Amino acid sequence: MESRSRTRRYGGWWWLVHPILLLLLAAPASADPRAPLIWAFGDSLTAGYGLPPAQGFPAQLQAELRRQGVAATVRNGGVAGDTAAQGRARLRWGLRGLKARPDLVIVELGANDMLRGLPVAQAQANLDRILTELRARNIPVLLAGMRAAPNMGGDYARAFEGMYPALAKKHRVALYPFFLDGVAGRRALFQADGLHPDPRGVAIIVRRIVPPVRRALK
Repeated sequence: MESRSRTRRYGGWWWLVHPILLLLLAAPASADPRAPLIWAFGDSLTAGYGLPPAQGFPAQLQAELRRQGVAATVRNGGVAGDTAAQGRARLRWGLRGLKARPDLVIVELGANDMLRGLPVAQAQANLDRILTELRARNIPVLLAGMRAAPNMGGDYARAFEGMYPALAKKHRVALYPFFLDGVAGRRALFQADGLHPDPRGVAIIVRRIVPPVRRALK
């Protein structure tokens, strides 16, 4: 009797409506249509120089985010040795290679400019172009800063370290002041070259950067 009354109520369309309603009722109310995509765009520090892929920054960041309930995918966009100019040169084809618009780009560049003693104005101009391109595409950014080596001198250090907050303010992007925070100056957390963190050092970097990454994703 109940099935006949439903058939009369919906007419000849009941055979079509009924399975659709079942599918809607069966779908989870809180289904997440897509996990966020994060692109770690930088130099050897994001590339995981000297480390197995599973121990590098992108892999450890992805694992930590998922451990905290954020089903993110972190893609590696780091190239060892890249200056800000070289990063700028490959930005567009790197974005095309992702095959999807990232939900966040972590920009970590400038260390090689500093180590080579390149003019701060040059590094700043190239980072400015990178941030301009990302802003034009409406892609959120977390800009990771760097500190100058002590032998670069006070004037250079002030200009170099000051460019990151200046760029973040200009482009209204989130700033993580120092990518190596918690690791710099602790020799035991670096590989033999003294420049690149070992897996334990990367783990510390990841733990410290996760909160601003999560804020930037929101």
